[in-house]
Amino acid sequence: MKSIIFEIIGKAFSYKVVIFLMTRNLSNQNKSPRRLTAYVSILGTTQLHLRNPWIVAWWSIAFPGFGHLLLAKYLRGYILIGWELVINSMSNLNQAMVYSFTGKFELAKSVIDVRWLALYAPVYLFAVYDSYRTTIDLNNQFILANRERAFTPPFHMTGLEINYMDKRNPWLALLWSLLMPGMGQLYIHRIASAFYILLAWIGTTYLSHLLEGIQYTLLGDFRHATDVLVPKWLMFMPSIYCFALYDAYVNTVESNKAFDKEQRYFLKENYQVRKADHMRVISSFDHSIYLEMALTALEENGIDRKNILAVPLDRIADQPKKILDTMHRSDGISYIDTGIACATALTVIASSIGFKLAWGPIIWGLIGAVTGFFIGMLIDMLIRSPKDTRPVSKIKTEVVVLVDCDEKQIEMVENILWKHFAFGVAKLK
Repeated sequence: MKSIIFEIIGKAFSYKVVIFLMTRNLSNQNKSPRRLTAYVSILGTTQLHLRNPWIVAWWSIAFPGFGHLLLAKYLRGYILIGWELVINSMSNLNQAMVYSFTGKFELAKSVIDVRWLALYAPVYLFAVYDSYRTTIDLNNQFILANRERAFTPPFHMTGLEINYMDKRNPWLALLWSLLMPGMGQLYIHRIASAFYILLAWIGTTYLSHLLEGIQYTLLGDFRHATDVLVPKWLMFMPSIYCFALYDAYVNTVESNKAFDKEQRYFLKENYQVRKADHMRVISSFDHSIYLEMALTALEENGIDRKNILAVPLDRIADQPKKILDTMHRSDGISYIDTGIACATALTVIASSIGFKLAWGPIIWGLIGAVTGFFIGMLIDMLIRSPKDTRPVSKIKTEVVVLVDCDEKQIEMVENILWKHFAFGVAKLK
């Protein structure tokens, strides 16, 4: 009797060992990737992409913390931004900077509070160094993550919010940021950045009396406009405003790229199993949500997935360079990085000098912004002049879809493809 009991226990134990090993092997086969190139949550889409470490370091120079916001290092960025606002205002650094640009060096020295200024340099230098170093590290992480081809699901929904990967117009994001810093980030669903930028902008606008200064400037009362503005808060605003424009534009472009990349992987995984038939419909699309809607509509109407072949096209490496990015095209060289950086710097300088000149800091700040932007664009165009001047069609095919079907299904397939904005449709027997 004992031997039978021990035999049963032994067999049960061996079965448990086998099940454990099977589940362990299955989990190893289906293990999650070590790195993601994008992550969709209710607070926004966080993604890795290649960045210029010098540009990120520049934004940390312009306003500590902004470089980290570009890298989606939000907690570190919030700490540094709060530190900059407190220490800078308590030390009267911006006020001293205005006096220095207007040649009032004695006043600049007298207004500085050394007790607070001594705390400024170490953290400032750390912000610049850390943003530069982190950019290089994240660029390396992106290269590895890109090789793993790992994406989070492109749709996330909770009881509070819905977020999804989609394509947006970068110039529309820029326009919303021009009207109110932070709105461009809301347009592309970057809630964390939008909240902090909007909060910083409202606070500095109120404390600097900017709106009153604008009102007097529009009325032509430049002297009253100059007197009402508070320099130590006004000097924060060029950096906040220009960063909001740059962050909204660049992240819209990169989000569009991430959408294209995720959809390319999806199509290769699900719509490249070919099964020949006697009729074939060929169509062309760009990367968009309508492409997936067309594919799923075909399946709902009786076309088996094995009879649908979706082929994302690889792009030639040396494409003609264009100044403007669009929703459907970006070559990564949009001549905006240096332009926005120069605009920020010249706005600060021109606004400071404007406290001494006739038109006041607001008019001269706008002149500095426009001048700096075009100087930056000119520098980029001279350094990175386009080598290829071939004419490029405005409509570009990014995905080719081939559908094998019966002759009686041809009309239905064509209607679905045209309804979902195919660039062109053809049929072959």
